Amino acid sequence: MFFEKVKKNFGFGCMRLPMAGSKVEYGEFCEMVDYFLANGFNYFDTAHGYLGGASETAIRDCLAARHPRESFVLTDKLTENFFEREEDIRPFFEEQLKCCGVNYFDFYLMHAQSGKNFEKYVRCRAYETAFELKKEGKIRHVGLSFHDTAEMLDKILTKYPEVEVVQLQFNYADYDDPGIQSRRCYDVCLRHGMPVIVMEPVKGGTLANLPEEAAKHFSALGTASPASYAIRYSAGFENVFMVLSGMSNMAQMRDNVSFMKDFKPLTVEEKCAVARVQQVLSQEEFIPCTACRYCTAGCPKKISIPDLFSCMNQKKRYRDWNSDVYYSSYTSDGRGRASDCIACGKCEKVCPQNLKIRELLRAVAKQFENE
Repeated sequence: MFFEKVKKNFGFGCMRLPMAGSKVEYGEFCEMVDYFLANGFNYFDTAHGYLGGASETAIRDCLAARHPRESFVLTDKLTENFFEREEDIRPFFEEQLKCCGVNYFDFYLMHAQSGKNFEKYVRCRAYETAFELKKEGKIRHVGLSFHDTAEMLDKILTKYPEVEVVQLQFNYADYDDPGIQSRRCYDVCLRHGMPVIVMEPVKGGTLANLPEEAAKHFSALGTASPASYAIRYSAGFENVFMVLSGMSNMAQMRDNVSFMKDFKPLTVEEKCAVARVQQVLSQEEFIPCTACRYCTAGCPKKISIPDLFSCMNQKKRYRDWNSDVYYSSYTSDGRGRASDCIACGKCEKVCPQNLKIRELLRAVAKQFENE
């Protein structure tokens, strides 16, 4: 077994947690943590930038302070926004340990690796520093999360064969997408003998809220949720040792646990239904934003880009007035409208989906601001 401490193949992604305004709702998160552990799961994933830093401290207060350290597996990440020199990395790492309330990480990933940032990690000896921290016992396993081409992934794994695991965006909608290259990146991992952690199996919730034409193919099979087919699809691949789900309430937690506690791969009939859903989705013209919110941090006009894209998708899907109401809400209180974009391109440099955000914002402005 790749990592004996990991009990099951399903993990709690802590980028989307129950919120009370801008703060994590500790009561519900504690309930979710306890339920997750009580059902035999123990893998948690976070990063310093998630929820503006609140994810790590919620891990500290709701998990680490309430459960023995050996009862859970914790993954954190080194994100490029938080270091400029090699000398910055260790102090940042120590701060992460403190924020999470632990003295070691089970997994530590070089975050969102791509051709856009990889040379910075090389220049700052980020990988080498992580390997040193592993020797010191502060990291158990070093890996990376990845958003780029299969060729780039092969380059990284060839340069750093000491890497032990790769976290990939992998779901049935992205499997053969030429931009995401899920299948091709997965094949690279197989060639390198690299275990895979799956992120975005439900594509930021998109595959849990399917258009009616797609959802009917799953409804015909029974009462299982659309999310269950998406997560089980990813978990059924060889060499996938962990699938993460960003659960933001107890209802999602109970649903996910119900079908992952005793995991079974998709049947032939279920795979056929997934293929039919893939066909429907390939004909939809939605913005494939996963709401990771990496784009919002550096926006000089404070445009809530993922929320505006969500409004656009909802407008296309349902063609009702609710989207206009939400658009007004997301462009109030100092937050910019789509037309306020100055085309600086900061958002596109950090977008894991490689979206043409500036072009898309012009389309959003045309839809909602045609005054």
